Amino acid sequence: MSVTVRFAPSPTGRIHAGNIRTALLNWLFARKMGGRLLLRLDDTDRERSTEEFARGIEEDLRWLGIDWANEVRQSDRFDLYDAAVEALKREGRLYPAYETPEELELKRKRQLARGRPPVYDRAALKLTPEDRSRLKAEGRKAHWRFKLESRDVVWDDLVRGRQPVDAASLSDPVLVRADGTYLYTLPSVVDDIDLGITHVIRGEDHVVNTAPQIQLFEALGAATPAFGHHSLLVGADGQALSKRDRALSIQGAREEGIEALAVASYVATLGTSDPVAPHANLDELVQSFDFTKLSRAPARFDPAELRALNARLLHMLPFSAVAARLSAMGIGGGEVFWEAVRGNLAVLGDAKHWWRVAQGPLAPVIEDRDLCRMAAGLLPPEHWDQATWSAWSSAVKAATGAKGKALFQPLRLALTGEEHGPELKHLLPLIGRRRAAARLEGNTA
Repeated sequence: MSVTVRFAPSPTGRIHAGNIRTALLNWLFARKMGGRLLLRLDDTDRERSTEEFARGIEEDLRWLGIDWANEVRQSDRFDLYDAAVEALKREGRLYPAYETPEELELKRKRQLARGRPPVYDRAALKLTPEDRSRLKAEGRKAHWRFKLESRDVVWDDLVRGRQPVDAASLSDPVLVRADGTYLYTLPSVVDDIDLGITHVIRGEDHVVNTAPQIQLFEALGAATPAFGHHSLLVGADGQALSKRDRALSIQGAREEGIEALAVASYVATLGTSDPVAPHANLDELVQSFDFTKLSRAPARFDPAELRALNARLLHMLPFSAVAARLSAMGIGGGEVFWEAVRGNLAVLGDAKHWWRVAQGPLAPVIEDRDLCRMAAGLLPPEHWDQATWSAWSSAVKAATGAKGKALFQPLRLALTGEEHGPELKHLLPLIGRRRAAARLEGNTA
């Protein structure tokens, strides 16, 4: 069987880390199984869905390296949903109900007060044709409920194991609102059938939907896909993630300078038995992917932990992985510069600072003027390499008697203007003799 999975976001906002977790797990599974991922935009909410958000979702996925074989939009597929509704009506599985939201809420409160589960009582099934005519004459419009069969529904969840649900304990779900619009369940199942989805991988907040959906697949004469429900990500405070929290959005991470591989590495391994660690490429994540590694406990997404992982990733990346982007930022120096500074970067954009330190102009910080002037006079002729720093600082030490921090800190401040940074044995050849001499004399260079 060829594996086909889908990622189905709603274009009502930009996607956040929780959405990306679902997208990544689907993509990783499809890649590992030699299958394909489909992108389905659930845009039936016409008031909140926008083209801008749709384009933004696609942009975020591409940035992360997630590709898809095909894209569909639910707003283009209403004919399919209409046909499914008519088929369900003919089979007697879809029935009209006329209760108002206020009446349904009152029923729920009464049932709870009596210690009963708030399950819909199917009063609409007892209505006679005359009752329906009267309700219509009163101006009431029907919503349509899917009649569940009172039996156990069992599936082997890819993450949670065997899941039995007694459908008799559930309310018949509303598939069509009174205004004729569709709720999530019907379009989702119809699309999964039409698109040949073999595995539905999604958050555990959808577990409650699965038993009715399985019966809906069956009622429409279709094979049921396999289901896997992964645990949800929560924020560092333990609260649910929100599309409105920019610190947790993919767009926000990208604008902050976080690497796509850092986001993928973090989100894909968070809440698994694998350590949270940087990965050099997505193929590594594909090879290590396994549903059995997923924990059922919620995992905390901490932006500070992501930033730390991002730094670890940069520290291990070879020059070839960043060469084009450094060039686009106007940074030269090649591999020598990258090897010198990568261990001091939190985001790649920090490299621009160290390129200015190396190439100037830079206003030096003179802490010990006499030592710096003596050091300037001891600068050896070029060509400089990594051995130059050791030979030169040794000469300064011998000439001044300064050692340890009293020697190295004034030199670092004069040469870089910073108390900390890359090793001077790497930076000094990049700074060069002319700039080094000027800075040690207290001049901007």
